[in-house]
Amino acid sequence: MGGGPVAAGSGIGSGERKNTFAGLIMVCFSAFGGILFGYDTGVISGVKEMPDWLATFGHPTGDPTKPFAISSSTESLVVSILSAGTFFGALLGAPVADFIGRKYGIVFASLIFSIGVAMQTASTAIPLFVVGRVFAGLGVGLVSCLAPMYQSECAPKWIRGAVVSLYQWAITIGILLAAVINNATHLNTDHSSYRIPTAIQFVWAFVLAGGMLFLPESPRWLIKRGNDDAAAKALSHLTGYPANDPTVEADLQEIRDNLEEEKALGESSYLDCFRSSKNRIALRTWTGIAIQAWQQLTGINFIFYYGTTFFNQSGITNSFLITIATGIVNVFMTLPGIWGVERFGRRRLLLVGAAGMCVCEFIVAIVGVTISVENLAGQRVLIAFVCIYIAFFAATWGPIAWVITGEIFPLQVRAKAMSLSVASNWLWNFGIGYATPYLVNSGAGNANLQVKVFFIWGSTCFCCILFTYFCVPETKGLSLEQIDLMYQNTLPINSLKYRARLLEESQHEGKH
Repeated sequence: MGGGPVAAGSGIGSGERKNTFAGLIMVCFSAFGGILFGYDTGVISGVKEMPDWLATFGHPTGDPTKPFAISSSTESLVVSILSAGTFFGALLGAPVADFIGRKYGIVFASLIFSIGVAMQTASTAIPLFVVGRVFAGLGVGLVSCLAPMYQSECAPKWIRGAVVSLYQWAITIGILLAAVINNATHLNTDHSSYRIPTAIQFVWAFVLAGGMLFLPESPRWLIKRGNDDAAAKALSHLTGYPANDPTVEADLQEIRDNLEEEKALGESSYLDCFRSSKNRIALRTWTGIAIQAWQQLTGINFIFYYGTTFFNQSGITNSFLITIATGIVNVFMTLPGIWGVERFGRRRLLLVGAAGMCVCEFIVAIVGVTISVENLAGQRVLIAFVCIYIAFFAATWGPIAWVITGEIFPLQVRAKAMSLSVASNWLWNFGIGYATPYLVNSGAGNANLQVKVFFIWGSTCFCCILFTYFCVPETKGLSLEQIDLMYQNTLPINSLKYRARLLEESQHEGKH
């Protein structure tokens, strides 16, 4: 790479489309980690509305239509404390990734997650349930940093963006699975109503940890640890070439060269992520932090954390079924995003997605404040535009935020900058999860915004448009070496022209 250290996730296979199907399956499997977060997001949305859970953990209300309830403070704590755990888990992602590797880091995270699930399943009081969610959050936070890192380091360059997008797709599948299982058990009159959906998370953790044991470690991490023979074998498994093939050796040599450049610069710290430099490391770090923050500020987790409650308050009778419907939209509309990220590019889809979400959320807010909860046609309009809003998110900001954070960092600060970006996601996730009950609920100490909260989400989506236009470069089809050159020589707002120049130069060099 010219001009500076390369990011560790430049893809494998020298850009050749000869990677074996087995290799692609290996890399895609690590996306299963997204199910851990997605399922937990969806399951808590339904569990906290189940009659037996409310009777076990809540307080009597004296209202025969809803005999038990929890306070806004308890609801905030139960929902948002997972994100507090994930924040610290994401920060731990960098040292874990560098010390025990990407592969065993994911296995370790699954074990921590399982401890949290055990606590939640066994609990009959809020304290143990909350502690369990903290441990589950630590595991999810680690996975959310390590899985995209593993994918971007092991995926072939020509499909890197789509492969990393699979992590977001796994999140959506987890949310849908939780909605289906919640709907199946929510009317049970004993503790099985919430224990079954909670305990099923053991299955996801076991499948992820067991599967990762059979996958190769990241060749880049192995080279960094001085284990060249193991790196050659790992690259061979991922590409289908023999370990002694010249193509494998060329890729390994490129990694070695990049590491030599990194060593010449010295060991990096978190502070180095924010230093001014020739290749704009500070700008890249802030871009990663900000894109994860704006992803949360689109308001999407309002629907998936509080959707069941929101639809109940809006007069919709079967809120559990509506949650399944929104989950189905989320899953299937992520697929066009996975395809489109390599077809249309990152920047364009982020702009279109932010604009679409902005319009839909303002429509939901306006419809919500102008009709009564008894107006059936109005409720159908509200549901329809919530689903369209979810579709825009799922096809754009959902997967592409993870693609961007997997691509824009140079190797010398890669693990630390990624952990900062993902920690930003969880910090805002926690803040939104904690504040939402106080914003939307009625009663003393609450803002009672209800559906008017969508005016806030619409405004933040408009800010997403501005952020993307000025701060996010177009990286489609570029190696991470070329992305580094782009940051050295131009600004994100001019990235389309510079990207075309880089691709033209690359094609010209390939003919000679």
